[in-house]
This record gives sequence, C-alpha cells and structure tokens, in this order.
Amino acid sequence: MLDVRRLHLLRELDRRGTIAAVAEALTFTASAVSQQLGVLEREAGVPLLERSGRRVVLTPAGRSLVAHADAVLQRLELAVAELAGARDGIGGPLRIGTFPSGGHTIVPATLAELAQRHPALEPMVQEIDSARVSDGLRAGELDVALVHDYDFVPASPDTTVDEVPLLEEPMYLVTNTAPKKSSHSDTLAKLLGPYAEAPWITARDGTTGHAMAVRACQAAGFQPRIRHQVNDFRTVLALAATGQGAGFVPEMATAQSPEGVVLTKLPLFRRSKVAFRAGGGTHPAIAAFVAAASAAARCMTGSGLDEQASTRGTNVRRTDSAP
Repeated sequence: MLDVRRLHLLRELDRRGTIAAVAEALTFTASAVSQQLGVLEREAGVPLLERSGRRVVLTPAGRSLVAHADAVLQRLELAVAELAGARDGIGGPLRIGTFPSGGHTIVPATLAELAQRHPALEPMVQEIDSARVSDGLRAGELDVALVHDYDFVPASPDTTVDEVPLLEEPMYLVTNTAPKKSSHSDTLAKLLGPYAEAPWITARDGTTGHAMAVRACQAAGFQPRIRHQVNDFRTVLALAATGQGAGFVPEMATAQSPEGVVLTKLPLFRRSKVAFRAGGGTHPAIAAFVAAASAAARCMTGSGLDEQASTRGTNVRRTDSAP
C-alpha cells in the first residue's frame, strides 16, 4: 500500500524541483525527505527518481504517480470537507493569504462578514505574493488565499489548486505629469511611450506585479529603467506624486492617491480570485470565506470603486483611455 504522506513528498518534489526545497517548505530535514522517497520507491517497486547533475528528477513512472497523487489528495480534501460539514457550526482557525492591496480592501469587509455570521471562526491573515500561494496551500501553511493575475502574466495551470473569480479591474499608469490628450482607442504603446526614458517604480523582482510591469513596457516598445521596487501600491502612488517615476496601480488602489497624482486608465487588467486546495471548496469555512469575499467584491464593483475615485482630493487627475 502506498503511503499518502510519501505521495505528498513526491508531488512537492515535482513542483519544487529539489529535495532541499521540499524539506524547507515542509519543515523536514533533507535526509528525512530522501529517506521517505526511497521508501516510496520500494513500495512502488519501480524507480521514481533519477539524478540529473545535482538535481533529482522524476522518471516517467514518477510523473505518472504524481498525477495519481493529485487525485488521491483531492479526494482527501473532499473527505475533510465532508467531515467538517457534519459538525455543528463553523469554527476554528482559518489561515488566509492575501496580496497587499486585497489586504486593505477586500479582506476587512470579508472578515467583518465572517465575524458576524460565524463568530467561532478564527481567521489568521498573512501577506503573500500570488506566485507563492500554491506552494503555501499545498504545504498546509494556508487554507485559502486571495490571488491575482495580470494581462501579460497569466496564472500557470495548477491541478492542485481550485479558484473562484472575484473581480476584474483596469490598471492605471500613475505619474505626476499630465499625459497628452488620450482617447478610448489609444494603444498601450501610445500611452506608455512618452515615459520610455523616465524612471519606473515596480514591485519587487520575482513577483507577478514586477513581471507585469516589465512585460507591459516591453509590449509598448521599450525596456523600463527601474529605479524603485516596492510592493505596496500606496508607496508607488506617493513616490510617483513626488516625481520619482512612473508606475502601475490597479483601480482598487487608486482610493489612496495623494495630491498631485495623475492616473491614466490603461487597456490592461488585473483579475482577483480566491484560491484553495483542489477539492476543498465544499469545506464549510472555506465556502463561508468565498461567499463573504464575493460579497465584498460585488460591493466594490457595484459602486465602491467609482465612489472611492470620486472622493479623492481635487489635485488628483484622472484620465480614461480604455474602453
């Protein structure tokens, strides 16, 4: 009989690439991971791993077994959800991941709704980049998370994670200088081109926000000269307001715009979603979080974003260029 915990280790090796990375993520020693994978090979009766330089790669039999492991672990999530549904009420810890702008927009309203409807639930929030969420979910560090992807940086297919869409919002170019008169038909190249020689403010290297900024500028015909790297959109807005460079912010972040900022809507979008382990969507706590987050997102898209924009200071200039 194959051991489920060892199947989990094999799956993580397939996703993370090295035994050291698996050990770090799951708080094991590298030798313990190697030992358990060796036992799994003996249980399977065929080689599952082979050395490739300093790395260990999966054999065809190993990759086939990972596909079965995905299915087995998904069924276990379904079983856990069914057992949780048999209990009275929704309670206990719920580990929530979020990207920063979601943390001060969607998350507070979501937690307020959960506190009212499910007071025994104990939400615990941590900021995490969307690129790391899948690893955090599989490792058991998170139960549910807000994630996003951008045009130019689509999410990679991941059979270990299920997602529920929340909202789609346009991105804005943020500067402290008024752009030339724009129209709804302006291309990204026309809107970004005037800032090809300007310094740029992006998210930190290795994040989806950084990749989006670089690829958007490349699509406009230039390589951005990055001066500042910060993940908080409020800081991006503050730096742009003082002439430190041009940057990108999503619509939900524009409510924090300081005086002097010029916002230009772009034909570029960010999509926010709720992610959880495959099979876990029927777990009562996760289902409650998804429902509350969806309600918060509907409020934002129904009136919240437009109302936030209208309450900004009179020295914040806003131009529309996207349909």
